[in-house]
Amino acid sequence: MMPLRCLSELARRRRPDRTVDAMRVGLQCLMSTSSSTKAPDTHRLSNTYATSCANVPEVAPNETPLSDMLVDSFGRFHNYLRISLTERCNLRCQYCMPAEGVELTPNSELLSHDEIIRIADLFVTSGVDKIRLTGGEPTIRKDIEDICMHLSELKGLKTLAMTTNGLVLSRKLPRLKECGLSALNISLDTLVPAKFEFMTRRKGHSKVMESIDTAIELGFKSVKVNCVVMRGINDEEICDFVELTRYKPINVRFIEFMPFDGNVWNVKKLVSYAEMMDKVRGRFKGVERLQDHPSETAKNFKIDGHAGTISFITSMTEHFCAGCNRLRLLADGNLKVCLFGPSEVSLREPIRAGVDDAGLREIISAAFKNLNLNVKRKKAKHAGMFDIAKTANRPMIHIGG
Repeated sequence: MMPLRCLSELARRRRPDRTVDAMRVGLQCLMSTSSSTKAPDTHRLSNTYATSCANVPEVAPNETPLSDMLVDSFGRFHNYLRISLTERCNLRCQYCMPAEGVELTPNSELLSHDEIIRIADLFVTSGVDKIRLTGGEPTIRKDIEDICMHLSELKGLKTLAMTTNGLVLSRKLPRLKECGLSALNISLDTLVPAKFEFMTRRKGHSKVMESIDTAIELGFKSVKVNCVVMRGINDEEICDFVELTRYKPINVRFIEFMPFDGNVWNVKKLVSYAEMMDKVRGRFKGVERLQDHPSETAKNFKIDGHAGTISFITSMTEHFCAGCNRLRLLADGNLKVCLFGPSEVSLREPIRAGVDDAGLREIISAAFKNLNLNVKRKKAKHAGMFDIAKTANRPMIHIGG
């Protein structure tokens, strides 16, 4: 990999001084190398449920003029931006945060309201049409309503979504809907109040259930419930979660347990997609696969007689990288092109150094490729599950759910 000083020298020869300054600031980034150890092929799915992502068709063009800035070397167009609004959270979920907590970024180094809107506008004018707000817990940010209102006003944005733990969501939902929030993912890993307290290290199960019901009553166009499944903890509740969809028009999404810094991931805790499907088919009749969008992360199913649907996020046993259309903007302003990739690049620093939008586009689309960090050099797929577990990465609370 070319050293930073060599890149700066190369830029000095080729570009005007102003752009060179933008590139110098933009090259302040976190870099590390993924493990090259090949994962043993010991967790192959049965052909009954396996699907290939090698032949996923290209995503249909966006109506907004597309920018080459968001197209990687595999032809994937990235029209989905996830923005983490904060690293703080009012729960302490075991798969997300270590028991002792994590060191939080100082407030002065987090993106401000105006910086968030500026970066979002830059991406939306380049073709992003879906933004999801994450955290930490986004609802604890005091200016959450204002952020939603200004984001929803961006021309070309079709969907403004939020992933939340639902703890304080219910009372905020009417105003959030008025401000343009249109879709919700609410995290809930157990239907047992006592187990909820064990898994999250906090009380509040009834408040989350109330938030789900309120979202349905208010008519949000999409209400999804995210459930991270862990063996020996909540895997026996899979069918109970499916029962929720019998009368509630929600989408329950079962997520394979993924490794992040500090969550003590162990393959023995992983419940595979195939195993989860066996449980569901063993209890429910008329389980039918739905047609998934090419960029869909989930494998979606409907069940005869149920008002809602179920889905499976199979990041560990059957990746969906070929259709990936996601970018992540972390609360500290770093851009991350892959959830499991360790590489990031700062957009906050060039903004605060006075770089204009043209300079930011230059950083995103050109300067990063020399460091293998930009969208152009995004990999075809992430590493296997055992290599992911060995790769240095941030805690999920820092990355954003």
